[in-house]
Amino acid sequence: MTSIVVGVDDDRRVLESIESLMASAGHVTVVFSSAEEFLQSGTLPAVACVIADVRMPGMDGLELQRRIRLERPSLPVIFISAHCDEDVRKRALEDGGVEFMYKPFDPARLLGG
Repeated sequence: MTSIVVGVDDDRRVLESIESLMASAGHVTVVFSSAEEFLQSGTLPAVACVIADVRMPGMDGLELQRRIRLERPSLPVIFISAHCDEDVRKRALEDGGVEFMYKPFDPARLLGG
């Protein structure tokens, strides 16, 4: 199975941006409009990285990360958020998030540049 980058966000425009950016960098990308949709998709075993919104209807990004950790403890999770909340940022990184960015995110930074 091919390794993929997953984007999870309830904002379609953000998902389109992630998909376009990752494709331009040569990454296979799959996007989901909710954490539940992603977890039910069966793609978790093939995922190389998850880029997730923090605040979404239903399961939020922090809970998504906790669920991912049960199956894939070392899977990189990058958080993006439109809300400046230092406590949430700190929690996300302490729980194993590799990066936390605010929207609009810097494409070069998201690509690790």
